[in-house]
Amino acid sequence: MCGFFYGWYLKCQSDTQTLAVIPAIHWKGRRRSCSIQVITESGTWGASFPAEAFRRERGALWIGKNRFGKEGVRLAVREPGLEITGKLRFGSLAALKYDIMGPFSLLPFLECRHQVWSMEHKVQGSVCVNGQEYRFRKAVGYWEGDRGRSFPSQYIWTQSMVPGGSLMLAVADVPVFGRHIRGIICVALLHGREYRLATYLGAKAVQIGKGLVRVVQGDMELEARILEWKAAPLKAPAKGDMARVIHENVSCRAFYRFRKRGQVLVSVETQGASFEYEYPY
Repeated sequence: MCGFFYGWYLKCQSDTQTLAVIPAIHWKGRRRSCSIQVITESGTWGASFPAEAFRRERGALWIGKNRFGKEGVRLAVREPGLEITGKLRFGSLAALKYDIMGPFSLLPFLECRHQVWSMEHKVQGSVCVNGQEYRFRKAVGYWEGDRGRSFPSQYIWTQSMVPGGSLMLAVADVPVFGRHIRGIICVALLHGREYRLATYLGAKAVQIGKGLVRVVQGDMELEARILEWKAAPLKAPAKGDMARVIHENVSCRAFYRFRKRGQVLVSVETQGASFEYEYPY
């Protein structure tokens, strides 16, 4: 077996603090385990567990005493040098109209499949990481997931809350039958309306480089640019093994502009963008 992983990314953000939690299970050959990673503006932390600690139940994931699902997150990690405790409650989720992968979700050979569970929802509660408290009152959240064998060799991923809603963009190098194509998935949820750009809808990345990505599809155009590099290391899957190191800016300065039919629907510089830029910078 060439390996497998399955994980979620749950981001919670207030006006002053950001915290993302990543529960996952992964295996390569006979080596199986699960993990919880936490990332904030201050750094990253991780804990490993035996595969038997992982279970799915009624739409939720459990890793030991830690629970993740549509109701929220409960954390109880205690090991030498690391203590993470707390509870976060989620409001109603903003789900997409259909699978972000579209017809590509049916292809059996993709190395990674993406899913968006909620573009935005309310978050209440607090989490303590090694004595540092993260308090969320009238905060917002975002929830997505991945499964497959490996993260793409080169990719850009970004997510941010913007005036009127939330947006997510991923551009990746995708191997298909010995060739490589540039795959795109993107959603801007603005004032309750969903705008989607994707390879299966004709989207093209017309510019990538120096922290910038620009995607065009018909009469829609999205530009995202990272303006501040505050990346922290995270473990990522490579053929099921969490052996790769990627770097995420969980809350950094970035610029977004989204246009449709020449009309600017979003043009904002924010301090709270999440950005992974795994292309040559």
